[in-house]
Amino acid sequence: MTVPRTYRVADVARVSGVSIRALHHYDAIGLLIPTGRTEAGYRLYTDADLLRLQQILIGRELGFPLDEIKRSLDDPRFDHRQALIDQRRRLEAKAHAFGGMLRAVDAALAVVGRDLQGGMMDMKELFGGFDPAVHEAEVRERWGDGDAYKESTRRVKAYTPDDWKRQQAEQGAIYADAADAMRRGVDPTAPAAVEIAERHRQSIDRWFYPCSRAMHAGLADMYEADERFRATIDRAAEGLTPLLVAAIRANAGRV
Repeated sequence: MTVPRTYRVADVARVSGVSIRALHHYDAIGLLIPTGRTEAGYRLYTDADLLRLQQILIGRELGFPLDEIKRSLDDPRFDHRQALIDQRRRLEAKAHAFGGMLRAVDAALAVVGRDLQGGMMDMKELFGGFDPAVHEAEVRERWGDGDAYKESTRRVKAYTPDDWKRQQAEQGAIYADAADAMRRGVDPTAPAAVEIAERHRQSIDRWFYPCSRAMHAGLADMYEADERFRATIDRAAEGLTPLLVAAIRANAGRV
């Protein structure tokens, strides 16, 4: 009979990158209890424990709280293979999103690396949130074409700090009006809300790339699915994203 290979806590910390303190905490809350202990009481982890730790780390990377990860792993119906397949799909989506962000940052660095009229552009002004300019590569791959991406890059490279301030002010006014509509209980399909959505589309069209109503509806899918966009939009008012998304879709359906 083969004796299972075991690892001490220091070994697990070294290979996994998880601190010893965190491993002790995982043990204390029942999230990752080592299979055995030495006679002196030192924790001993097996390969099965390491596989569970991998699931914990993937769950954390995907944004799940520890108690939810524990419930999933302790569920008798937990299917390790299917979990890995699902996690791989989610991680691929994240890798795709981060790839788009890296390309956008590279493009931004090319802009801020030049001397601009009025001084060097401040990165916080350029990246006040995950706005369409930051994600035009991702938008292009999902719904746009090469011309849209090239046009956005061309425009962005020409903008001065004052241009960015005007863009941010325009975007802020649109979100403020959307937030006011939400507080007043305006239906997202009502003319007032749809008009705000149209202003939002026209702002993207004016500042970044040609944005048809169909492309705008595609952006709405991204706003709804991506927590980065939701967080940016909801800074104007908590829960604003659903209203804006619904209004954009209503606007896209207009003849």
